Amino acid sequence: MPDLPEPLDVIAVGAHPDDVEIACGGTLARLVEQGRRVGIIDLTDGEPTPHSPGPEARLAEARAAAEALGVHHRITLNLSNRRLFDTFDSRVALAVELRRYRPRLVLGFGEKTPLASPDHWQAMQITDAAVFYARLTKWDEHFQHLPPHRIDAQLYFSLSFYSITPMQGAGHIVSEISSTLAKKLAAVRCYATQFPKEKEHVFERVESWARHLGQVAGFDAGELFISPRTLGARDLMGAIFGDVVVSPPPDAPL
Repeated sequence: MPDLPEPLDVIAVGAHPDDVEIACGGTLARLVEQGRRVGIIDLTDGEPTPHSPGPEARLAEARAAAEALGVHHRITLNLSNRRLFDTFDSRVALAVELRRYRPRLVLGFGEKTPLASPDHWQAMQITDAAVFYARLTKWDEHFQHLPPHRIDAQLYFSLSFYSITPMQGAGHIVSEISSTLAKKLAAVRCYATQFPKEKEHVFERVESWARHLGQVAGFDAGELFISPRTLGARDLMGAIFGDVVVSPPPDAPL
């Protein structure tokens, strides 16, 4: 059996470097501050793009952004930007990393982003499938003979800033990022090739959205997640007042 690294508690999956930072960078930074081991997987290197000289520049920005958030590992898969599709090979490539790093929670895309990259929708389907593939037995030859791993929970995030209708699902959670909003914005600013001076409005949009989400939940700033399964609470008071994390039952049926 291959040697395995120390497991991660949480892995966030994006189609491109900068997706995760914009969608849930504040939450990742807060999880790190709370002692959780956190990783990011980018399905592609995000290149080509109009203002970037090439993949190495984008990867350097991604490394800097990961350092700004404090995450423990960042992995870039060798899938193709602009040509990302939900294929068997794409599913397996991500499932291999989920088996290798064995997270309890996976965060990923939860919807399409019209007039933006179609890679986001493909990333959602790839992630959904890879979470399932990660636990399948009697198929190890497809996953570098890494042992199966059951992921306890999955949450969706969104990059859709142009709709007043929130993403739909079985349960909504606003994660407080009041203390890590600055880290989130600093991480996004690491992508100088993607957000040159003429796109300075992006930072205002990201911050104002975080402020809005936070305030509707009683925080200074927040990030929205959707659970595809109904959430339950064993401690109702703790769940309401923020002392415990609500989660799906561990033995929820498929």
